[in-house]
Amino acid sequence: MGLSDRLATRFDVDGRGSDVRTELVAGLTTFLAMSYIIVVNPAILSEAIQIDGYGQGEVFQMIAIATILSAAVATVVMAFYANRPFGLAPGLGLNAFFAFTVVLGLGIPWQTALAAVFVEGILFMILTAVGAREYVIRLFPEPVKKSVGAGIGLFLLFIGLQELQIVVPDDTTLVTLGGVFGNPWAILGVLGLALTFVLWARNVTGAIVLGIVATSLAGWGLTLAGPFDRGAITPESLPAAQYDITPLAGAFVDGLSGIDPLTFVLVVFTFFFVDFFDTAGTLIGVSQFGDFLDDDGDLPEMDRPLMADAVGTTAGAMLGTSTVTTYIESSTGVEEGGRTGLTALVVALLFIASLVVIPVVAAIPSYASFIALIVVGVMMLQGLVEVDWADPAWAVSAGLTVTVMPFAYSIADGLAAGIVAYPLIKLAVGEADEVALGQYLIAALLAVYYVLSTADLIL
Repeated sequence: MGLSDRLATRFDVDGRGSDVRTELVAGLTTFLAMSYIIVVNPAILSEAIQIDGYGQGEVFQMIAIATILSAAVATVVMAFYANRPFGLAPGLGLNAFFAFTVVLGLGIPWQTALAAVFVEGILFMILTAVGAREYVIRLFPEPVKKSVGAGIGLFLLFIGLQELQIVVPDDTTLVTLGGVFGNPWAILGVLGLALTFVLWARNVTGAIVLGIVATSLAGWGLTLAGPFDRGAITPESLPAAQYDITPLAGAFVDGLSGIDPLTFVLVVFTFFFVDFFDTAGTLIGVSQFGDFLDDDGDLPEMDRPLMADAVGTTAGAMLGTSTVTTYIESSTGVEEGGRTGLTALVVALLFIASLVVIPVVAAIPSYASFIALIVVGVMMLQGLVEVDWADPAWAVSAGLTVTVMPFAYSIADGLAAGIVAYPLIKLAVGEADEVALGQYLIAALLAVYYVLSTADLIL
């Protein structure tokens, strides 16, 4: 039996209506669609992670390596344990929560934040093993499940517009359109974004990666040709290749010592809360786009991909990155015909192979990296077509899920708003019997949590 036959047998390729060649192409497609995270994750986390004796460029490369390795570990688990064609990596939105809310906002040391991610990853492994996570996720109201992908997309879209300086702060209106064409940073970002959208609209494989590369080359070309000085639209200096990640990997251990127990418990709880709902929301969103959900809007054998998420999160924290989750871009591989874990295995192997480009990632300007957030955000808005806007409970629940995420700068807050609103509106229209007891309980617990948290009684 040849390698192809062994792979087909191991992943039940024929039984799932696929073939080895299709799975290989699907894996390559998924990797090209999500590989931007190798650059974007370090761009976000390096805002919060600073290591004595190392420059930002060197830290950037360390985080890129941690990103690659954690993605590979989690995706291998997805391949062999869950046998699903999903790629995993540190999640967009979750890394923003880690950097901007926990570390920069709350002032928690990044080592402690990694320790909190590690602990909640272990907790998730336990809860997944006993089926608790799957049970709770199945209680999510259907309009929340159908709209969460779009909500995450709108949140990423908002972050991307800010990072490209297309949208800027305003004292009167909070945000406003920036002076785009008086800002070379924003001009290059807009042109790169336009190119990426054109490539994506024409179904070019790897459109996001090509857009990032082309925009970076344009910035470096203008710098080397003389119109701009180094540091204006390109990094002022480039670090030497940095493959030693020991200052980052294992830093979570330092975060476990010398901390106030109450503070740490609250940080873990906060990560636990955000990660639980963000991971669930993203997984459901991916399954929605991949048409893997059943008639009730649930993913069959959900515990297996959830375990891959949990293992990836734990491994990622040990390596030095934020929460790992399933990627919405996995739907691109599904559209190519990927149906089994063989697709995921190809993704994992390509992540490992990408270690050779680490010396290059520090040369990519930030405005090129954040193009990905806007493009992915727009792609994810497609999920709104499945919302029944004529039903009041659906309209309110889905509407709040989608809009609260960017406005509160939190995926978890948007999910919570939709979950709490659903039983409330069902009661108002006389359909209380259509709401499960568990849904009432989750809504009540979330309401209590937000009363306490917004009253500054907990984090």
